[in-house]
Amino acid sequence: MCYNTQSGEYLPIVIKLDRNFKEWIIINLNELTCADKPIFDKFFGSQYCENAEYTFTNLFMWRNMLNLRWGVEDDVLYMFSSDEKTFGAWQPIGASEKMQDAITKILEVYKQEGGDKKFMFVVVEKVFADELARYPHVKFNIVGERNNFDYVYLAQDLINLSGRKFHGKKNHLNSFRKDYPDAKYVPITEEIIPKCREELNQWARDHKRANPDDPFIGYEQAAIHEIFDHFGRFKLKGGAILLNDKVVAFTFGERLNSDTAVIHVEKANPNIRGVYVAINHDFVEHEWIDMTFINREEDMGIEGLRQAKESYRPIKMVEKYDATIAE
Repeated sequence: MCYNTQSGEYLPIVIKLDRNFKEWIIINLNELTCADKPIFDKFFGSQYCENAEYTFTNLFMWRNMLNLRWGVEDDVLYMFSSDEKTFGAWQPIGASEKMQDAITKILEVYKQEGGDKKFMFVVVEKVFADELARYPHVKFNIVGERNNFDYVYLAQDLINLSGRKFHGKKNHLNSFRKDYPDAKYVPITEEIIPKCREELNQWARDHKRANPDDPFIGYEQAAIHEIFDHFGRFKLKGGAILLNDKVVAFTFGERLNSDTAVIHVEKANPNIRGVYVAINHDFVEHEWIDMTFINREEDMGIEGLRQAKESYRPIKMVEKYDATIAE
């Protein structure tokens, strides 16, 4: 039995590391809390992750929807998620030489906890997909998930908007500057957050009217409010555009790796022409000029979002894979 310091319960999670030796390893799986951020930052900072999923902010925002649990064993970070039909394992984070053993341990966790659910590795990077392809004990069906690929741009492209390929974006930005000369960019601070919340709530009301049966809208709204509750603690950078003392657009993100920033959220009033181009441009120019790349995450298969992200001319896509056990 393992004592879970988060819940105060004892959890019987036992993993057989090697069937040839009677060595048993216990992984204490926990729910995710704000207090866990230093642990995750240490692991994510120890290697060059390009996948935007692997930031503490992303995991924290969606932890309840994912039913996320995590644990550390032998200096490897393990993460699991589940729903009614699927038991999901995320890419373990640790030294490359430990990944084959990590796959074995993950499969043992599934045997203990998965029940009748289907097993799946979810949103793993290519380097770990290659580890799965080399795994000698189980064959995996590995599939690239295009809807989850991250869009990555040159920061200077988003700032300069130079050349014919950005002609339309530049025109939208110039029109916004001309039509709204009093609009100004400000960094997100505790004083600005209440105004961001007002814009977020208006965004949610508009989208709920258009899509009343979409539960994701309310979930995203609550997740962003929760991030605002802990904004300083998460060490995020954020920006907003003020017009007549009202926030009409806001965004926030963080450093993903040594040369890349990731944009987690971007919301704006769609009735103000050019405001999305303005917040995109101003945020990178003011906060991320020292970064080479900007990761703007995936399009989730939403056609309009895909067109918008492709229109900024990504320099590369971060491929993500799902893997199931071959029958």
